[in-house]
Amino acid sequence: MTTPPYDPAMPAMPTSPETPGAAGDPFAAPSVPYHVSGNGHAPTQMPTQAPSAWPQAAPIPMPYMAQTSLFPPPDSAVVAWGLTKRFGKKVAVDGLTLAVRRGEFFGFLGPNGAGKSTTIKMMVGLLRPDAGAALIGGIDVWRDPVQAKMLMGVLPEQMNLYERLTGRELIEFAGKLYDLPTPEVRRRAESLLNVLMLSDAADKLVVDYSVGMRKKVALAAALIHRPQVLFLDEPFEGVDPVSSRVIRDLLRDLTNNGATVFFSSHIMEVVERLCTRVGVINNGQLIAEGTLAELRQQAGEANATLEDLFLQLVGANAREGGLEWLE
Repeated sequence: MTTPPYDPAMPAMPTSPETPGAAGDPFAAPSVPYHVSGNGHAPTQMPTQAPSAWPQAAPIPMPYMAQTSLFPPPDSAVVAWGLTKRFGKKVAVDGLTLAVRRGEFFGFLGPNGAGKSTTIKMMVGLLRPDAGAALIGGIDVWRDPVQAKMLMGVLPEQMNLYERLTGRELIEFAGKLYDLPTPEVRRRAESLLNVLMLSDAADKLVVDYSVGMRKKVALAAALIHRPQVLFLDEPFEGVDPVSSRVIRDLLRDLTNNGATVFFSSHIMEVVERLCTRVGVINNGQLIAEGTLAELRQQAGEANATLEDLFLQLVGANAREGGLEWLE
């Protein structure tokens, strides 16, 4: 698939007699929404409609998957289209394309250095792609970042928290950033502190928190505005088993109520237990995607665990060499 280079100075999408809308407004409400591919020179008409479950979002201008007949599902919550990122000569993410539906618990797997965190950073607006596009609820993250970020919550692997705030202050600060009324912010913050078992430490400074407590307070800050899409990069790292169970139950409740979780982890048992569908990335490319049953069918291994399938997909079934000097 050839993806035109991403242009941060992309012109506004045109309108036409066939797609009436406000001239120059890329998120006007035409009868057939547009999305402009890459450099903005070749608009592609899309036969999709905005789902009613996304009241904050404009009509969804889903991108056409170039040179294929593939359209993302009309109920897509997350779409990555031809995402590409290079660091010098290293291609970290190479034309990655995928779609995640609303209400899915999507596991994103890959060995170290495969491009998982880089992909997530491009999807949430923390790292500008060299090519391609990322959409949250139909909103292009790099063309309308504020609107897109209103729909998402993010727990990155590397957490940069305001350490001189207390846990309660940090959560309430996050709520106010999303323009929630102060009484509602306080009510939700108290509820999150209780559920995540942080009440006893709520008025301690974050600088004094353990790694697991930092994870939980960062998760609370990502959840307080009730995001439609929650991105989690290694959320269980450093979290004790009791808190891990609480977080798993909380995430299940979110997806049961229509939210989408995009989840990256190296803990295969957790991914296998939680995720409704998984994607595997290796060397910057998506090499497999589907439910566990579908991946087993593709591999011809009816009883394989997710770990077995993952190792087979990334070509790491056998260890090369050994440490003879240990014998």
